[in-house]
Amino acid sequence: MAGFVDEAQLHAKAGDGGAGAVSFRREAHVDKGGPDGGDGARGGDVWLVATPNQASLLGFRDHPFRRAQDGGHGSGKRRHGARGPDLVVPVPVGTVVRERDGSLLCDLSGTGDRWLAAEGGRGGRGNARFLSNTRRAPAFAEQGERGQERWLGLELKLVADVALVGFPNVGKSTLISAVSAAKPKVADYPFTTLQPHLGVVRVGGRGDEVEFVMADVPGLVEGAAEGRGLGHRFLRHIERARALVVLLDLAAADGTSPDEQLRVLLGELARYQPQLVDRPRVVVGSRADLVPDAPAGPFDLAVSAVTGRGMADLLGRLAGMVTEDRRAEEAAAAGSASEVVIHRPAPEGVTVERLEPGVWRLGGRTAERAVGFSDMTDDGAMDEAIRRLRRLGVDRTLSRAGARDGDVVHVGGVSFTWYRDGAEGLLEVDDPLRPAARRRRAGGRG
Repeated sequence: MAGFVDEAQLHAKAGDGGAGAVSFRREAHVDKGGPDGGDGARGGDVWLVATPNQASLLGFRDHPFRRAQDGGHGSGKRRHGARGPDLVVPVPVGTVVRERDGSLLCDLSGTGDRWLAAEGGRGGRGNARFLSNTRRAPAFAEQGERGQERWLGLELKLVADVALVGFPNVGKSTLISAVSAAKPKVADYPFTTLQPHLGVVRVGGRGDEVEFVMADVPGLVEGAAEGRGLGHRFLRHIERARALVVLLDLAAADGTSPDEQLRVLLGELARYQPQLVDRPRVVVGSRADLVPDAPAGPFDLAVSAVTGRGMADLLGRLAGMVTEDRRAEEAAAAGSASEVVIHRPAPEGVTVERLEPGVWRLGGRTAERAVGFSDMTDDGAMDEAIRRLRRLGVDRTLSRAGARDGDVVHVGGVSFTWYRDGAEGLLEVDDPLRPAARRRRAGGRG
């Protein structure tokens, strides 16, 4: 039997872009036909899409790798490559995406929400794209850009209408099994429930029936907000609940009073997420069948899932809370345009990193694209690369970072020597096959 998995890792690899072609038209009776190399195509993206058809992250536990297809290469006669199809990866509604260091990237809380996990590489342009009045026979083309590749952490926060909160062995699993078709494991020892269970509860008759989802999650212990017991693995599953049922054991084996139980439970909720204390809730005295004459306590009603005592009253209150919250949510949605949320990462800029004295590295996809040519020993390719870097403001960026004349700059597998000349800079390719004195001003003047 497959288990419930609420934490997993994902390795997303977008498709690489296809390379542009270097080709010249060669036909009978056509002298010097000119360049006709086609463009490479873009690689496929990797998208995460929230869907109600997925219940857990089980599919990522043993198979975390997801890769989109590469784009096709260009060819002669201006034929372009075929675009790599996008890869759509379904995840459960309520999935949270994090970086490896734990920083939040995206929260797919609604059905159909999409997030771009890895962007496909851009296709390279063929040599036909570089034809100009001063460059009649370009013998270079762009290489395809590599697709993004990254490891991501996935967490699932259950999307339930009602969440059961209480100490271990307080009767949560018995309650949900009595009001729904859920069949969690029930036993007389702490932490019987080790994974969340969802049950669909129906209240009322035909015409006025209310249906809601109830979540039975592992028991809460003192210190859970700091990670004790099942800690945050439990607490995150109640964040999205519309209402809470706080169960107090009227027959606690260790003698803990209902007042003390309530104090600990509300204290842990407040330490984990203060707004949970303000969430609509019903405080219930559980296992009332073991205490025939239940004393007055800090609870709204006493129930017994075994005998059915107080269960109708409890379900009626919960149905009213859920209905009221749904109406408020619908009213808020009516006042604003409802649409599927599409999350895209912010575009990267050009970054400068000092590796050691006199050595710098330019980062960012735009900077790497600027030098992504098939043959950087070609004069035309070199001129084009320098022109692009200058348009990106590389000279100003290096100057502000503290670069000095003669410093070495690495970008995208190519090394340059940078020179300051007034307000501008000079770039020289570090290539032993090219004369060292041959420099090209970033502005294009010789």
